Amino acid sequence: MDREALKQKAASLPLKPGVYIMTDKSGKVIYVGKAKALRNRVTQYFQGGGSHTPKTAAMVEKVHDFDTIVAASEFDALVLECSLIKRHQPKYNILLKDGKGYPFIRVPDEPYPRFGLSGRREDDGARYFGPYCGRSAAFGVIRALSETMKLPTCERKFPRDAGRGRPCLQQHMGRCIAPCGGDVTEEEYRERVEQAVLLMEGKHAKLLADIEGQMLQAADELLFEKAAALRDRHKSVSQLSKRQKVVAGAMSDMDVIGCHAGAAHTFVAVLHYLGGELYSRDIITLPPDHEPGELVSDFVKQYYGQRVQLPKAILIPCGIEDRDAVAQLLRQNAGYAVKLHAPKRGDEAARVEMANANAKEEAERLTTKEEKVRKLTLELTRVLGLTGAVRRVEAYDISNTGPSHRVGAMTVHVDGEPRKKDYRLFAIKDASIQDDFHAMQEILTRRFKRFTEGDGKFSETPDALFIDGGAVHASMARQAVEALGVSVPVFGMVKDHRHRTRALITPEGGEIGLEHDPALFALVGRIQEETHRFAITYHQKKRDKSNLQSALDGIPGVGPKRAEALRGHFKTLKAIKSASESELAQVIPAAAARHIYRAFHAPEGAEP
Repeated sequence: MDREALKQKAASLPLKPGVYIMTDKSGKVIYVGKAKALRNRVTQYFQGGGSHTPKTAAMVEKVHDFDTIVAASEFDALVLECSLIKRHQPKYNILLKDGKGYPFIRVPDEPYPRFGLSGRREDDGARYFGPYCGRSAAFGVIRALSETMKLPTCERKFPRDAGRGRPCLQQHMGRCIAPCGGDVTEEEYRERVEQAVLLMEGKHAKLLADIEGQMLQAADELLFEKAAALRDRHKSVSQLSKRQKVVAGAMSDMDVIGCHAGAAHTFVAVLHYLGGELYSRDIITLPPDHEPGELVSDFVKQYYGQRVQLPKAILIPCGIEDRDAVAQLLRQNAGYAVKLHAPKRGDEAARVEMANANAKEEAERLTTKEEKVRKLTLELTRVLGLTGAVRRVEAYDISNTGPSHRVGAMTVHVDGEPRKKDYRLFAIKDASIQDDFHAMQEILTRRFKRFTEGDGKFSETPDALFIDGGAVHASMARQAVEALGVSVPVFGMVKDHRHRTRALITPEGGEIGLEHDPALFALVGRIQEETHRFAITYHQKKRDKSNLQSALDGIPGVGPKRAEALRGHFKTLKAIKSASESELAQVIPAAAARHIYRAFHAPEGAEP
């Protein structure tokens, strides 16, 4: 279905809430969205891409058809949208990790319950806490609780293994109450588990008060050993509540969300507050190029949609269109009202700024080389005034000594990095060419003629050509390319009085300065220097080969093949002249070696 047909179909939609499902040519779902009014929302996609983000523009280009489902309300549409995204996993929706990435801590309903992990909540009578941001975080919580409450972490099963073996080293180190010894009752064990549960629920004050009451009662009953053990537990819980409040898991009082759009990803920081204090954060990496309101809305729905233990308030960095519907979804999951607010001033706004700063800091810390290259590519595309991304750059240079041994070189840089397997060298074939301008035209004509003929070695189309030289070089290069029916942007690379790259120049003479961006300035400089190095190295090899061949001409037994063998082994004429007769004989026959040695070492005036 073409763009006009899609526009007409969208215009026929009702002004009712619902869900729209975009599909590509193969029928695969690539995007799912919801709308208060389907006609208004869907027609926006096909009115022109001037206001679209790059992500949305790329998605719209791939839309072949769409379907819609009318819902009774915006909230019903939101619930349906979440369900369809989970089912189809569309490419252009924000997709967080699945349940395997966010485990729950499970406490089974057993006589001697042990903490374990579960990828999802089940209706099995067990209690679930979380989800946590990863298995390592969840295991860290279990480890902290077990150490504090002195619960076993071994593989023994209770009550089956109670009294069947000797306590392990953990008991002797004071880290476990050792129910394996048979001296710990089920009531004592479950009491410690319940206290651990209070910790996971963030009820540190209640737990400390309970332990303190038990300690005082034991002291009144003159059970000093028990009172001492309770004192130690009180101290451990108090220290844990200050040092590692992360055991409260998802039971924060308030979450604060911040965002930062990096070069290749968008980073979202979620700061968790408990009792007014910041105790942990999550950093989530998402694809780039999302409109802020859409990103925040989709993130909140997915991040909190799979949780049942939610904070009482969620502060977000910007307003979202479907705030009321999202708040209703959160209330339905949690069983209580969750404040969803985008503060503009005051302490709450300052906390959002702090979350934004955390996201930015993480973006800068985790920005990879590839992401920096992507940013550089986008900047290069912008300064050149081109619409398509400039990823593959071919650069050309001519090298010669006067009119002799004139050669050309082509280097290729993809995403700012040299791709040496695509480098090419050209020997100028037209002996009548006496200047670099026409030499450049010859090598470009040969390169793009082979491209038009389907030569696999020249099959890729560059996004831009960089020519060593000024506007005249660039203009003649463009003429050569366009003469073959190929359209590629051409720019000259001009140097300053120190022979360093100064700017790029168009065939019309328009100069594009690079000093404003040191990374871009360095990139173009590297391309020009690498192309010059490649060209001059080839020129020197041809010149040396010619000089060597001239020096060996007329020596008996030395033809082109033996001359090439000598050059391959000794590299230079100077090395051949300095070699002994025996060293020469290792490369060519002894008789020919003797003639060469005598030619270069015979006394002046003597016969060689």
